Amino acid sequence: MSSKAEQIMDEAENLARSHGYNAFSFRDLAAKVGIKSASVHYHFPTKADLGAALAKRYTERFISTLNHCIEPTDTTFEIVQRYGEAYYQALVQDGRMCLCGLFAAEVDSLPEPVAAEVQRFFEANINWLKDILRRDPHVRSEEALEADATFILTLFQGAMLVGRTMNQPEAIHTVMEKLRGTDIYTSRVN
Repeated sequence: MSSKAEQIMDEAENLARSHGYNAFSFRDLAAKVGIKSASVHYHFPTKADLGAALAKRYTERFISTLNHCIEPTDTTFEIVQRYGEAYYQALVQDGRMCLCGLFAAEVDSLPEPVAAEVQRFFEANINWLKDILRRDPHVRSEEALEADATFILTLFQGAMLVGRTMNQPEAIHTVMEKLRGTDIYTSRVN
């Protein structure tokens, strides 16, 4: 991918993470990047192409970042805390929401390729969390793993939304502490 295409994606991600998929246009992007909107179309023929590319890149970076923060001696709880911390840092440092979380709120109006990539983000997160939960010594059925992973993902996505709306990013830390007392961790955390 060219550096100009990356620049377009970076600006599109900034706009989308602040305002959502439907709140920016190719004209907005062209102005931010300092090019003509025809040049944006050259790299991304449609907004759906750009939106799908954004969601795909965001998913890959998010999961890659998570994979690089795991140490072999980490407990399940420590890893899930870092997962929650990724949401917190995005909200506090960037002042922005999860790209795919915002897109998910608009799923009914998203083009199919964008909606498919957003779904892939949530599936990738659930699968990543299931793999982390499998490290725990107590046995779970596949259905229980799926439910626990979905529960964790939902808590952090919701905490991010509440934290931004209420200007209280510490809501994410509150969720982390509440998770400590759940049966998800009773065999690992005292």
